[in-house]
Amino acid sequence: MKAIAIYCASSDKIHPDYFTDARQLATALVKAGYAIVNGGGRMGLMGEINTAAIEAGGTAIGVIPRFMDEAGRAHPSLTRKIVTEDMHTRKSTMASLASAVIALPGGVGTFEEMTEIMTWQKLGLFHGPVIILNTRGYYDPLIEMLSRSITEGFTSPRSQNHWHIVTTPAQALAAITEALHLNPQ
Repeated sequence: MKAIAIYCASSDKIHPDYFTDARQLATALVKAGYAIVNGGGRMGLMGEINTAAIEAGGTAIGVIPRFMDEAGRAHPSLTRKIVTEDMHTRKSTMASLASAVIALPGGVGTFEEMTEIMTWQKLGLFHGPVIILNTRGYYDPLIEMLSRSITEGFTSPRSQNHWHIVTTPAQALAAITEALHLNPQ
């Protein structure tokens, strides 16, 4: 079973549309036969992803650093919980388990995870697609910045072939399916 890593917010103080997309995405991925890998949290979009995946009969793998697990931040119903010693190990473990990555809206932690996996992709350390789910136009400023980094010569135009920007969970699933079909992991 292929797994999809999902980076997203742990905040509960966000617009309901973000929760709707998270739930729809998790359910669609499970129905398509994918396992879900994420930070293992119980709150925000992460919690919503985990709950929806489990309710759909799927696999929700949470990779959580020990300090967060000890603070009670892990989702209580994860199919599998992997406790790491630190954040760096968490991220590398998630990447090693994943055939692809989807970034939902989030804060600085999500930005950091997403840009790091894009860097790993560029360096040949991660070979799957990176999908950016742009719910409510959340990532419009980032998309503009990525485009500018290409036009200003900081990023190779070839790099944009490695990330896919979508606006719905259905488009995210289609992009994953197409990318993995063209480049089986």
